[in-house]
Amino acid sequence: MRTKTSVGLVGIIIASINLLILWSWWRGEGPFVKPAEITFMLPMQGHGHVHGHGPSVGPAQTTITPIPNSKHFTVSAFKDHRLEGAIRVISILCRDRLEKLYCVLCAKTNLSSTTEGALHRCVSSEAKFDFAYATASVLCQRPLSLQATHVSMTTKPTDMYNLKFLQIENQEVKTSFKYEFTLCISNIFGKLNNALQFVQTMELNKIIGVQRVVIYNTSCGPEMEKALRYYRKEGSGGLANGTFILEVVPGPIDKFLKPSDSWRPDYSPGDIHYYGQVATLNDCMYRYMYQSKYLLLNDMDEIIVSYKHANLGDLMSSLQREHSEASVFRIRNYVFPNTVRWSDSRFPLPEWKKVSGVNFLEHVYREPENEDSDISAKLIVDPRGVGQTLVHETQKQFGGVVNVPSDEGRLIHVRHPKKGDDQLIVDKKLWEFRRR
Repeated sequence: MRTKTSVGLVGIIIASINLLILWSWWRGEGPFVKPAEITFMLPMQGHGHVHGHGPSVGPAQTTITPIPNSKHFTVSAFKDHRLEGAIRVISILCRDRLEKLYCVLCAKTNLSSTTEGALHRCVSSEAKFDFAYATASVLCQRPLSLQATHVSMTTKPTDMYNLKFLQIENQEVKTSFKYEFTLCISNIFGKLNNALQFVQTMELNKIIGVQRVVIYNTSCGPEMEKALRYYRKEGSGGLANGTFILEVVPGPIDKFLKPSDSWRPDYSPGDIHYYGQVATLNDCMYRYMYQSKYLLLNDMDEIIVSYKHANLGDLMSSLQREHSEASVFRIRNYVFPNTVRWSDSRFPLPEWKKVSGVNFLEHVYREPENEDSDISAKLIVDPRGVGQTLVHETQKQFGGVVNVPSDEGRLIHVRHPKKGDDQLIVDKKLWEFRRR
């Protein structure tokens, strides 16, 4: 079957991408790569392997699509109106197999031409990582008169009949949004069965003003799956008229790579950082760019809480009044050790005892603020003002960056301790929400 037949499109635009590897230094601490048309979001050195895959035909049916005759993958594609309508393809590339790639753009037009891409810098803010695979943005330039609808990538421009095409999203700019706050939870994996904490995360986020949660699911346990089904039903209108939405995006990265479940390969060997966390965060940011005013980028064991205002809406209104040009708001991370519990018997409730998982409300002791609180901050972003994001900071943004004062907002993070128990501070902020 020919690709142009299966996709049902007429014109094919081939934009060549030259991969030029230049070494330099990021903040004097480590190397970064500077390839043409490839803008890495998490470039790291190393070696890895890919589980077997072969070429396929027609539109992509999954969130990860192999590029034929290569060790690279595409994730999703979006029109970037801030870059004169360039097509941004979020990709996962094998760093030691960088080669010339070609964007194949399809549209309902007979126009056809070849364009060369400009040089885009690849910056690493975490150069100490050493994974074989890195998340990247491939920018496909297009003639301004071409309204491309689908894109694929290939290493062989003469062979365009063995490709899978991604639909290009964000075709139109929107200035009004269905949601004010969307939470992007980047990955659940390892048959995670932390159902109690997930339910509490969902309910607490409802209270503070989040209208939609997007979660990328590689694998989870039976109780977690039951909880996901419940909230999907609620979001469909079956329980609460669709006032709170859960969207579950499949994340089958383990079908193609051996992912690490850590941020460092020496802690957990693998091909890519945290099950492709950076790829899913960027996919979420672009996927919902014109649907939500703000995006929260944090994990399931974390809650962003306003300490000065009643909810996130009031917090962001106050911050935007003070910082009208800002598009990134960094929320400091406060660790609440999961090894220390409040002795009061009010938690857990009897009905929670048989539910597996961590109980947020039992953990009200936090470690003192330290330099890591800022380094490991999580983000609230205006996605129209961000080009690329990492986990704890944005890499490219079109507005200012604000470090939110801790008396206004904090990230409550229930996890294994980083410090000793001798300096713990009681912080019962989450208990304030129990009557809402």
